[in-house]
Amino acid sequence: MGRTRKGGRIAALRRWVLKVLVSAVLLAAGLTVMEVVLLRYIDPPCTTSMAWRRVRGLLSSRGYNRLLYEWRDLEAISPHLRKAVLAGEDQRFPSHHGFDFVELGNAVRQAVRAGQVRGASTITMQAARTLFLWPDRTLLRKGLEAYYTVLMELFWDKRRILEVYLNTVDWGSGIMGAEAASRRYFGIGCHGVTPSQAALLAAILPNPHRWSPVRPGRRVLERQRRILRDMPHMPDV
Repeated sequence: MGRTRKGGRIAALRRWVLKVLVSAVLLAAGLTVMEVVLLRYIDPPCTTSMAWRRVRGLLSSRGYNRLLYEWRDLEAISPHLRKAVLAGEDQRFPSHHGFDFVELGNAVRQAVRAGQVRGASTITMQAARTLFLWPDRTLLRKGLEAYYTVLMELFWDKRRILEVYLNTVDWGSGIMGAEAASRRYFGIGCHGVTPSQAALLAAILPNPHRWSPVRPGRRVLERQRRILRDMPHMPDV
């Protein structure tokens, strides 16, 4: 009889723990969905990535360096820059649903053939990472990145995704978004960049803390030429 009561208590405890876990998961899912839906209509004053950098800067001995960040609506961003970023970062952005399996397959084949590992993140994945998540590379963050990517593609249109990406992407040390990058590097607003300048800005995005659009090396210039070649084939988003 004692064993029966003990077994009943253990079963009840398991049911309670399961209920708590399920409730926590459902609550977290509801909150994240609400977060994504709200940011479909509200321009974020900052991103999780920016907040993370500020905290780390305040805790470091070097102190906190102010981030340059100025929001611009998509219509105020040069179409040259929009097309350059599509050409350089995610050419199938208008047609995929957050994950570019063609590019992912190409990256895997290159890694197997040449031993070179390169990213295959789409614009949606990069925007999800910058807007909602911390910068450290962990399996948990990759999983959440995929989750937020699905939500963004479900609740946002492509124009909003591109708008958020262009305003929040890391474009160098303390430089966040297209307006800050255009003013920092070329002294003009992002509405006025030329095709050549736009291609240079897009060319450094894979490594903005080591590459410069005003002092471009050979690799950046090669990427600029390829982006300029592909820009006329990019659709208007």
